[in-house]
Amino acid sequence: MIAYVHPSTISGSILAPRSKSDMQRACAAALLHNGRTTIHHPGRSNDDLAAIDVISKLGAQVKDLHDKIIIESKGVNPAEHEINCGESGLGIRMFTPIAALCEKQLLVSGVGSLVSRPMHFFDEIFPQLGIEIKSNNGKLPLHIKGPLQPSNITVDGSLSSQFLTGLLMAYAACNPVDVEIKVIDLKSKPYIDMTLRVIRAFGMKEPQVKDYASFYFDETIHENTLGDIDYSVEGDWSGAAFLFVAGAISNRIEIKGMQADSVQADKKILEAITDAGAQVQYHEGVYNVCPASLTSFEFDATECPDLFPPLVALAAHCKGITRIKGINRLTHKESNRALTLQEVFGTLGIKIDLVDNDMLIHGGIHIKSAKVHSHHDHRIAMAAAVAGLKADGIVQIEDAEAINKSYPAFYNDLIALGAVLQFEQ
Repeated sequence: MIAYVHPSTISGSILAPRSKSDMQRACAAALLHNGRTTIHHPGRSNDDLAAIDVISKLGAQVKDLHDKIIIESKGVNPAEHEINCGESGLGIRMFTPIAALCEKQLLVSGVGSLVSRPMHFFDEIFPQLGIEIKSNNGKLPLHIKGPLQPSNITVDGSLSSQFLTGLLMAYAACNPVDVEIKVIDLKSKPYIDMTLRVIRAFGMKEPQVKDYASFYFDETIHENTLGDIDYSVEGDWSGAAFLFVAGAISNRIEIKGMQADSVQADKKILEAITDAGAQVQYHEGVYNVCPASLTSFEFDATECPDLFPPLVALAAHCKGITRIKGINRLTHKESNRALTLQEVFGTLGIKIDLVDNDMLIHGGIHIKSAKVHSHHDHRIAMAAAVAGLKADGIVQIEDAEAINKSYPAFYNDLIALGAVLQFEQ
């Protein structure tokens, strides 16, 4: 699909999308919970739908009532021999250790960019946990056979925290045992906070955490036996970040449905927007974002690399050179986002330099009318669309449907705020 974004002024009120990070974790916890879980305000992104499909294949009974999803489960008991995580990096890294809790042989697969992303950590760690594994030279598909036996292990957390999320959930579902997961150089710590919050909400065994370097499960700590669980998925700061930037560069808008006390890493978008000079106000569950004369800023995105695309869209409209740290975290995303952002925004007339671990965006120049490609990356498509709101002509985005991975209502939400978009199949 091709999207044509016309220069537009937006205004009004919009409900933010649901968090796919929270939704997928809730699905995993519901699978591990022995009983009924009702997930309210469920996400509907491709990654969310893949998570629902995975837990169904791993033995959960799922009833979708649109505004809520009811899940009945007795733990991991695969109904089929293969699970497909779609294109979800979190899904593959989280559900594979969970799937390995059973003794059945399983095939774990994915699609799109996921098949080329590194999965070598499974080859390194799983044999230490008694899991048989055969990968495709450190990539998908994976052939695994459990059951997982919790052991003292050390995990490299520099690439992603998502594998640790899966291990924590799998360990929490096992019989009590004294065991420790040590982690070296953990990145994206707020996402581990989210994992621990979900573990707590579902009454699972919670580890003792020391400086994000040690996660210790005490054999004397037993699972809290909870009955039926009701869980509400919170708003998605990763997706809402694009709405906040749109308000900061265009016109005042209201964004509803976000938790002010969220532990999501991408809530830091508020810091970047205010540092750039825009005004953000919060009152009774509603954020108001007002534009201003924007100036360059500095930001460390090491712990929140998904913010790079909306931050670049913001920086493009800021006078001066904005410095964003953390591009080493961008290599193994849906695209190599550092190079993709440099190419896409270069086409739009914005110069981006990549220096060591920093991205330098030369902003304050009018966005040019141009044709760009999303590189099959949902966040690149959204960044280009937001930047196009203030372009000097139409911005044409090819493979625009990439947004379905995380925020399928994104274009409709922009239109609801007054943006002018047209589409061509």
